[in-house]
Amino acid sequence: MLRLKVISGHLSPGSPRAGPDLRAARCAAAAGGPGDDVVVVHGRRTAIGRAKRGGFKDTTPDELLSAVMTAVLADVALSPDKLGDVCVGNVLQPGAGALMARVAHFLRVESMSLQAMSNPGDLSPRLTENLKARDCIIPMGITSENVAERFGVSRQQQDAFALSSQQKAARAQSLGLFEREITPVSTKVVDGDGRERRVTISRDEGVRAETTLEGLSKLRPAFKPDGTTTAGNSSQVSDGAAAVLVGRRSAVEALGLPVLGVLRGSAVVGVPPDVMGIGPAFAIPAALKQAGLTVDEIDVFEINEAFASQAVYCVEKLGIPMEKVNPCGGAIALGHPLGCTGARQVVTLLNELRRRGRRGYGVVSMCIGTGMGAAAVFEYPGP
Repeated sequence: MLRLKVISGHLSPGSPRAGPDLRAARCAAAAGGPGDDVVVVHGRRTAIGRAKRGGFKDTTPDELLSAVMTAVLADVALSPDKLGDVCVGNVLQPGAGALMARVAHFLRVESMSLQAMSNPGDLSPRLTENLKARDCIIPMGITSENVAERFGVSRQQQDAFALSSQQKAARAQSLGLFEREITPVSTKVVDGDGRERRVTISRDEGVRAETTLEGLSKLRPAFKPDGTTTAGNSSQVSDGAAAVLVGRRSAVEALGLPVLGVLRGSAVVGVPPDVMGIGPAFAIPAALKQAGLTVDEIDVFEINEAFASQAVYCVEKLGIPMEKVNPCGGAIALGHPLGCTGARQVVTLLNELRRRGRRGYGVVSMCIGTGMGAAAVFEYPGP
């Protein structure tokens, strides 16, 4: 019911160009005593493959999901019959992914090889009668161009941000920082002649260590002739899965499970659909307010890099130091399997805080197509 109230607030009548709806309900995780804390026990992810041509192009989502589900439970020696609920996030799967979710039976996944982003499915013919509703089907690349134009984010800023993402990810990959969070997946790949071979995918495929600013500057706009959004400063179309095991602290402690992180606040807000990428700039303050924290008190921000335009805008609007943003790179370098990204960010965030070896706070946030932003605040309690 709490989520329904928040969503209904987003649908309240108003001007088509009204500002973001910041009515965010109190996070249930913040209520009650310590035993009621929502805690993260563990999380794993697959490597992220390049859609249509990478190692997972012939792998179905349920297989990816099953791999991380099995790894998470095995790592903490938890029997599946102890799970009280299963929530699966997906975007492009037919039938809302219900069959895939039940078959795989765990947390977040996406195959962008097997489904097309260009088909929004069956929509009401009344869509064209309402400006906000019509804006919900604006191509994501055009929303990026809208953000760049409306808020003055230059091509140079976008390319510089993209280069930073690639450099951070390349460094993290070369140092083996992702190894603890990635579950290797053995699968099949079919070549153009129909020949099948077995492969094990254990490294993110989108990281380009050779990226240069000069190279990025030569790329053509991808969505409009005079635009600034390119393939190099946008997130990659990707396949991948991630799983995060969460529970009430009292139940987790009763089962003798570890506590990797504590959820301290979360928020979902509405923003204009035609600039959906600005969502994190409004969701993050709402989540921080719930947690009783400020931007300065956060050690790491995992902000999804759907497009460099929106990421730059959000970081600058909130005054976040760049060294705190996606220290291991983001979706521009790693890829963005749509339904998987939020869980992947949580896994990456908590592993980064754990590597630092002290109590710390982190934020996960992302924009959401159709005009929303989501954010969550986590505490790493320390070793």
